[in-house]
Amino acid sequence: MMLNLIDKIGDWNPQLFRELKGRLKFFNVAIAVATSLLLQLVVFLYQLREMPDDKYSLIGTYCGLRETYNQQYNKLGQQENLFAQQLNNYRQIKPADPTILTNLNTQHEEATTTFHKFQEYLSNNYCPQNEIDWQLWWRDHWEYIFLSLSVIFVFTLLVAGTYLLINDLAKEETRGTLNFIRLSPQSETSILTGKLLGVPSLIYLVILAAIPLHLWSGSSARIASSYIFSYYAILAASCIFFYSAALLFGLVSRWFSGFQPWLGSGAVLLFLFTTMVLASSYSNSLNNSTTWFRLFSPWDTTNYLFPNLFNLSKASPLKSLEFFYLPLGANIVSVVGFHLLNLGLCSYGIFQALKRCFRNPQALIISKKQSYLLVAFCQVMMWGFSLQHWNSNSTLYNQVGQNLIFLVLYNLMLVLSLIAILSPHRQDVQDWARYRHQGVSSHKSVWQDLIWAEKSPALVAIAINLTIITIPWLVWISLTSVFDTDHSPNWAGDNFDRLKVLLTIALSISLMMIYATIAQLILLLKTPKRSFWAIGTISAVTFLPPMILEFLGISSWKYSTVWLFSTFPWAAIEYSGATTIFMAFLAQLSVLALLNFQLTRQVRLAGESATKALLAGR
Repeated sequence: MMLNLIDKIGDWNPQLFRELKGRLKFFNVAIAVATSLLLQLVVFLYQLREMPDDKYSLIGTYCGLRETYNQQYNKLGQQENLFAQQLNNYRQIKPADPTILTNLNTQHEEATTTFHKFQEYLSNNYCPQNEIDWQLWWRDHWEYIFLSLSVIFVFTLLVAGTYLLINDLAKEETRGTLNFIRLSPQSETSILTGKLLGVPSLIYLVILAAIPLHLWSGSSARIASSYIFSYYAILAASCIFFYSAALLFGLVSRWFSGFQPWLGSGAVLLFLFTTMVLASSYSNSLNNSTTWFRLFSPWDTTNYLFPNLFNLSKASPLKSLEFFYLPLGANIVSVVGFHLLNLGLCSYGIFQALKRCFRNPQALIISKKQSYLLVAFCQVMMWGFSLQHWNSNSTLYNQVGQNLIFLVLYNLMLVLSLIAILSPHRQDVQDWARYRHQGVSSHKSVWQDLIWAEKSPALVAIAINLTIITIPWLVWISLTSVFDTDHSPNWAGDNFDRLKVLLTIALSISLMMIYATIAQLILLLKTPKRSFWAIGTISAVTFLPPMILEFLGISSWKYSTVWLFSTFPWAAIEYSGATTIFMAFLAQLSVLALLNFQLTRQVRLAGESATKALLAGR
């Protein structure tokens, strides 16, 4: 029967058969099952140390006499505090009646003595065994096992699975077998699915061996089956997302060599630990745009399903979660459904990038068309979580204002990443320019090529992406009828107005276009390691001027004009007028025009030289 099953797997997915055949050896399976059973035993026995014994406290959680003794304890404590307060108050009266003072002191001493005797009684006497609520204790014990295994499942699957996938790709690359897999007649989807299902197969086995205990403990703890299976759905979706990201990281980060698995799994571990701390903190809040990034982690939704996961006294913040003012946290269906939809869409996008890079490691991770969809999707998610009613007085202006720094930073990182991903290297631009020069693609206009063609310079694509990013800001400006300077962001100051905001946006767009043009010019050079030179140059151009200005004592609030004409003008926006900002914008447009003139010239020369070299070779 097992042989028939393996044969069927081989017919369905040869890559999965190859992975399972190499891993599901008897010894490996025995170790995985034994590890799982040992872990379950440790988790089960660890909680037994809290089992009530014959010295269990009278005011312990599971003692049936707890309420009676707690009431008496609180009553005696309040009585002692009352006499102590009366005695202290009477001592302030001058002159004090010695008789009354003596009586109060005697009453306070008697109350204190009684309270201490009661404390001593509680210390020396224990809850009778027949008064212990064993049913409640076992329910809590099973819940502890269930929640412990839930946390273990997340870390084991996501961290260990990520490590195994990246390590497997690194080994295949080192042995040279990855190229043979690329040349196989299997589809990219079949190969990648085989990797996702086969490489972490022993991890799956460890978890599957613990599922019966997990289900039994959840049922014994009276946790609804729908909640348990919702958790399993979130865990499966998280595995698909993180595993797909791990494969993509393994394909595009070959220069890290043997450090790849540790770097990838370490990043996942750090992300899970950070989001776990955030989800378990009492100051936990999900009313800003950072919520989207936290939803890539399963902790917040798991805490929503199982409120005792982090032993917080308050309700899960997901209950008040909104998305474009829609109450996502109103019920479990919307919370779990949105979480799965988010992970599903992102996993699909990563899988498309995987299919592009798998056959051709030199290909761009995403195409220009996909970059437009990516940017639009990111804007919807970031703005959707920014627009929430976080209190009764919140307005559209305040909601965006409190998320301003997050929106700016996210979009800045997004644009810089797109510049690095979409900008083609010298050979690709030469090929495109040669075809244009020879008229091979004359049926397409140059603008169509610049918008859609992968080997064309990325300037137009970056401009389109910047336009997509700008649209929500323009909508926000148009919908905000009155800008309340009393609640304006710190960078806006008292001169905050529509014109200044629009000029700031235009200034940011022109500066990003300058960065993109510089990066493309550097990638057209003949020097080796052009990517590192481009990254280094953009970093130096961005951060060195403000550091030098600060070192020289030229502060942004005192010399705002100097800062406006630097490569970091945002620090001086608050202290500058609209006219000065407009002049800085014109200066940036002049620089951008000169750089693009040089870029056009370089591309044309590259095309002509490539054509001449081809003709000479014939």
